[in-house]
Amino acid sequence: MAGWLSVVLAVCAIGISVAVVLALLSVRRTVDRAGAVLAVVEREMTPIATEARGLTADARALTQETTREVRRVGDVVEHVNEAAEGVGRLINAAAGLTRAGQIVGTVAAFRKGLDVFVGRLRKEGGNHHGA
Repeated sequence: MAGWLSVVLAVCAIGISVAVVLALLSVRRTVDRAGAVLAVVEREMTPIATEARGLTADARALTQETTREVRRVGDVVEHVNEAAEGVGRLINAAAGLTRAGQIVGTVAAFRKGLDVFVGRLRKEGGNHHGA
């Protein structure tokens, strides 16, 4: 029995060894395929990464240009606001002059009316009766 058991154990050892060798070869092929896939991915990713860097630089430049333009628009709006305030002051001054002109006109008309009344009063000698 010892001879027979030795043969069985030897066959099992050879079977296990063959299975381990086949498993190792399978793992090696898988690793080789993974390496090939990673090499392809690396070749494809390099131009994409370069393009992404370029797009990032373009986006940064556009953002800076937009910031400058927004500042310019802010300056223009500030100048327009100052001009509008100046126009508002001129309109208020003109309104004040118009009001003053109305008052001066009213006083002049009242004075003229008073002069006419006094002139007639002197001419007619206080006679209120018509002809």
